[in-house]
Amino acid sequence: MNRRAIVRLVPMIGISLAILSLGSSAVAADAVRIGSKKFTESVILGEAARLLVTEAGFRAQHRRELGGTRVLWNALIRGEIDVYPEYTGTLRAETLAKLNLKSDEALGKALKARGLRMTPPLGFNNTYALGMVADRAKALDISKISDLLNHPRLRFGFGNEFIDRGDGWPALKQRYGLPQTRIRGLDHDLSYRGLMAGDIDVMDLYSTDAEIAYYRLKVLIDDLGHFPAYRAVFIYRADLENRAPGAVLALARLSGRLNDDVMAGLNGAVKLKGTSETQAAADFINAELSLEMTAGKSSIARRLWENTLAHLALVLISLSAAISVSIPLGVLAARRRRTGRMILGTVGAIQTLPALALLVFMIPLLGIGAPPAIVALFLYSLLPIVRNTHAGLVGIDEPLRRSALALGLTEATQLWRIELPLAAPVILAGIKTSAVINVGTATLGALIGAGGYGQPILTGIRLDNTTLILEGAIPAAALALAVQGAFEIAERRFIPRGLQTRGEES
Repeated sequence: MNRRAIVRLVPMIGISLAILSLGSSAVAADAVRIGSKKFTESVILGEAARLLVTEAGFRAQHRRELGGTRVLWNALIRGEIDVYPEYTGTLRAETLAKLNLKSDEALGKALKARGLRMTPPLGFNNTYALGMVADRAKALDISKISDLLNHPRLRFGFGNEFIDRGDGWPALKQRYGLPQTRIRGLDHDLSYRGLMAGDIDVMDLYSTDAEIAYYRLKVLIDDLGHFPAYRAVFIYRADLENRAPGAVLALARLSGRLNDDVMAGLNGAVKLKGTSETQAAADFINAELSLEMTAGKSSIARRLWENTLAHLALVLISLSAAISVSIPLGVLAARRRRTGRMILGTVGAIQTLPALALLVFMIPLLGIGAPPAIVALFLYSLLPIVRNTHAGLVGIDEPLRRSALALGLTEATQLWRIELPLAAPVILAGIKTSAVINVGTATLGALIGAGGYGQPILTGIRLDNTTLILEGAIPAAALALAVQGAFEIAERRFIPRGLQTRGEES
C-alpha cells in the first residue's frame, strides 16, 4: 500500500465511524433517555429510573455522570435527555433563582411554563451542610456554622459546583458574614480524603452522604436556616407524557418511597461496600415494590471492548478531520508568510485553552455526547500538524526549489511531486504527536457523555476504586503507545530511508 492509498483510507475510516455513530444515535432516539449527575446518589436514582421504565415495557437509556446541574438542565431543555433526578432546592435556589420561587407549587408552574414537569417528591431531603472531623470540631468548640466566625484561618474545601452556585459558598458567606479566605475547589468525593488527611478543615456535605456516618463527621447546624429543603424529584419533558405515558407512571412509583436513611444506605452500599449502582437500585426496588428485577453484570472484557470502540471513534474521526484540514492550512502558511503568521497564531491560541473548558464551550453549540468531544479533539489536533507541515515545507533546501523551477514545473506540480514528499517525514511526525495527544485527551470526553476510556476513570475517582481507574488508564496508555508504534512502522515502511533522517532531526 502506498502513501496515497493511506491518505485516502484514513478519512474513509473516520467517515465510516461517523456514520456508525449517527446510526447508533438514531436507533436510540425512541428510547426514554435518562441522565444523571456525576455523583453516586444521582447515578443510583438514574439506574432506578431506567429499571422501572424498562419494567414498564419501554426502552430506556441511562447516560450517567454527565456533569453538574447546568449540563443536565440544558440537555433536558434541548431534548437531548428526557428525564433526570434533581432537587427542589437546587431548582429554586440555583437553576431558576432569578424567579425567586417561594414554594414547590410555584416551582411546578415555572417548570410547566418551560415544557417540563416533575414527579411528586421521592421522600428524602438531601440538603447541603458543612462538616468537620468530630475531634477537630470539638477541640475548636464548633457546633454550628456561625461558630466559624471565630476561626478565620480555617481551610475550606468545597466541591467546584458549590463554590459558584447561587445557594453555595458566595450566598453562605454573605448570609453568615464568614471571614475565611483559604478556599479550595475540589471534586466532592476527593474532599473527604482531604478532610481526613487534615489538608482541609471544613467541607460541604450532602446530608445523605454515606461518608458522614462512616467517618463520624460533625455536621454543623445551619443555625440561620440558609440552605433550603432539597427534596429529590424526577424532572422530565412534558412531551414524555404523550410519547411514553407509562414511563412517567413508572417514575412516579418511587414517590414517597425513599427516606433519608434509606438513601444514605443505598449510597453506602455503593461507595463503601462495592455494590454497583444498578444492583443497589434493583435490590431496593425489588424489596419496596415486590418486583423481581435483575441488575445484570457487565464483564470487564465487554466493558473494555465497548470503551475501546467508543474511544477509537473519538480519536479516528477527530484526527482524520484534523489531517484533512491541517495539511492544507500548513501549505497555505508556508506559501503566504503574512497569512501563515495568522494561521499559526490561531491554532497556537486554541492549544492554550484548557481541554475541559473547550469541551464545555462546545456543549451549547453541539449538546452532550460524542459530537462536542470530537470537535474539541479536532481543534486540539490542529497545531502539531499545521506547525510541522509549515516547518517541513519552509525547511526544504533552496537549490531543490530552483531545480524544480528550472524544469518548468507548475506550482501545483512542484508541491505534489517534490515539496510534500520531501516534507512527509516532518508532517508524519506532527500527525503522530497529534494522535498520541488525542488518545489521552479523549478520556475527558466521558465528562460530557462521550464514553471511551474516560468512563471507568471517572467512575473510579467517584467511588475511590483504583481498579476501575486502571481499567481506563491502562488501555488508554496502551493505545497511545500502539498509535506511536504504528506511526513509526508506517514511517519505516513508506518513507525513504534518506528522508527518515530529516524527520528525526525535526
